[in-house]
Amino acid sequence: MSTPGSNPKGGLDTATLDLPGWQHVYSGKVRDLYVPADADIPERFGQGCVLVVASDRISAYDHVLASEIPDKGRILTQLSLWWFEQLGVAHHVLASTVDGGVPAAVEGRAMICKKLDMFPVECIARGYLTGSGLLEYRESGTVCSIPLPGGLVDGSRLEEAIFTPSAKAEVGEHDENITYDAVVGLVGGDTAARLRELTLEIYTRAEAIARGRGIILADTKVEFGIDAATGVITLGDEVLTPDSSRFWDAATYRPGQAQPSYDKQYVRDWLTSAESGWDKASDTPPPALPADVVARTRRRYVEAYEKLTGRTFA
Repeated sequence: MSTPGSNPKGGLDTATLDLPGWQHVYSGKVRDLYVPADADIPERFGQGCVLVVASDRISAYDHVLASEIPDKGRILTQLSLWWFEQLGVAHHVLASTVDGGVPAAVEGRAMICKKLDMFPVECIARGYLTGSGLLEYRESGTVCSIPLPGGLVDGSRLEEAIFTPSAKAEVGEHDENITYDAVVGLVGGDTAARLRELTLEIYTRAEAIARGRGIILADTKVEFGIDAATGVITLGDEVLTPDSSRFWDAATYRPGQAQPSYDKQYVRDWLTSAESGWDKASDTPPPALPADVVARTRRRYVEAYEKLTGRTFA
């Protein structure tokens, strides 16, 4: 795969696959989008369907790295599909198997989906205080202007999960936390209320499921759009993966310290170590990852999939 860069069509400039019946139109940090090139595909799945292919690319600190994590695209796709089955909300997946119409070349890491009119908001639910929320709390006692009780520490469980949205950023830029009032300004009051309701509903259900499997869901990001055919607000993109959520091992959870997580922790730790020699504040792209960091990161993704689903990753 080529080194990611800018693309005149939008998104990243990456090597793309030649998939019979489909034409590549966009590459994001992890996923590539294809639209039908054959008339029989829209006839089967409806106008506006898209093929979403998850790559093995990995991003950190707003950079897409030159190194990839083997099987990451399959893990993210299979975990998302499992969660879509658990949640009981309208989602965008139409087919996910070769028999269903997914090209054999991308079996296991692709989904045929409804093309949604996406809202310009990252919908985030937090049940625990950490990350950017912790930084804001230490400065002002709030998260996205929501007041929180005093005395909370890194990893504190909140009495109730909170909705802390962010504005979507272009590839290579950083998402910006925004207030609920800002969401109202972007999508209107009724829609903002529904997005908040759905986000917290998904988090609450997923948190209980994960806890039953020995994993704490600290926070998660979901995205929604309008299904043009029905007008229904519909869950899209990935859902409840290590790329979009913080998963912690319940057995080792201790408030007041950074928690080991099932995500890119090994990647972030190495990039900010003296060994990497990389200056996060510079415009220089991050260096390639050592083989052991790649292997440990892959293993962490597999562990998350297997603990949550109870299935063995093949």
